[in-house]
Amino acid sequence: MDREQIARKLFEGMPDALVVADREGIIRVWNGGAERIFGFAEGEALGHSLDIITPERLRERHWIGYEATMRTGQTKYGAGDLLSVPAIRKDGAQISIQFSIVPLRGEDGDLQAVAAIMRDVTEDFEERKRLRRALRS
Repeated sequence: MDREQIARKLFEGMPDALVVADREGIIRVWNGGAERIFGFAEGEALGHSLDIITPERLRERHWIGYEATMRTGQTKYGAGDLLSVPAIRKDGAQISIQFSIVPLRGEDGDLQAVAAIMRDVTEDFEERKRLRRALRS
C-alpha cells in the first residue's frame, strides 16, 4: 500500500471522529467516526458550522477561542494535548468528548483550517462522576 491508500483507509475506517473546519468554522471534512459519534451523516454536516456539535451555552466561548486561534495562528491545544468538553449529537443528547487538534497551514504558513480527532468518552466521564459521588458519601 502506498501512502495515499493508507491515508484513505485510515480516514474511512478510524473509529474516532475526524472533523476539519475552515477559518470560519465551517465543516469541510467529516468521516464515518464523526457520523457514528454525532449522528449526522456526512452530507448533513459538510458546509455547516461547528455549532451543530457545540452546546448552545458554550458557543460564545468556543467562537472567541476559535477566532483568536485563526487570527493569531496559535493554540495551546496543538501539541497533542487533550481537551475534554461537552458536545451535542443530532438527537440533542449531550455527550462528553476528548479531542486533540492539528493546525493545518497553507504554503505561506498561515493557519487555514483545524483538524480535530475526537473520541466519545461519555461512559468513562459518567463512571468517574459516579465514583466521586460514592467517595463523598
